[in-house]
Amino acid sequence: MHTHDESGFERFPMRQLSGLMVIMAALLISACDSERAAAPAAPPNAPKPAPAATEPAPPPEPAPPAPSATPAETETPAAETVADLSGTVWQLVRIQSMDDTVTEPAPDAVFSISFQADGRAALQVHCNRGMGKWLSASQGQLRFGPLAVTRKMCAAESIDGRFLKELDFVRSYVLRDGQLYLATMADGSIIEFAPSADQGQQRED
Repeated sequence: MHTHDESGFERFPMRQLSGLMVIMAALLISACDSERAAAPAAPPNAPKPAPAATEPAPPPEPAPPAPSATPAETETPAAETVADLSGTVWQLVRIQSMDDTVTEPAPDAVFSISFQADGRAALQVHCNRGMGKWLSASQGQLRFGPLAVTRKMCAAESIDGRFLKELDFVRSYVLRDGQLYLATMADGSIIEFAPSADQGQQRED
């Protein structure tokens, strides 16, 4: 039952006021729960932020260069050696070609080579004389330098031209049984010499 106070307002019993307050509190709680439900939830598999990039490691320092060889450690080229032909004189016996053709000088024709100690080669070419250089870098090797030869007309059967041509291609030699054998390029010819009668005089000089 409702009553009125002196100001004319209707007064509610205390029991009814308490019930209204409980209902209002329930409504407020329900409203808060609805707002939480309406808020979007974070996806379960949300990607994690990528870690901050780190600076690359500095490149390794290059290894120090190997120490260069000292002059004592470096190899020195072998010096040219004087062959055992130095101071000898030889007279032509025959020229044998690859096809076994044998060419011999006339009995009275002298073809000789004198290997002088200063590197010069003195030649007797039948009726002509010649001078040039000889070089033997090691035992068994032999070359002749340019040869200057006089130009007298020898006998028609002379082999002077053939002899000088063969000397241009000489590349090696061998001493065997007291004889000297010169070999030309690709074993084209073998030139055989015997010790000259001037051998002893050349040695004394």
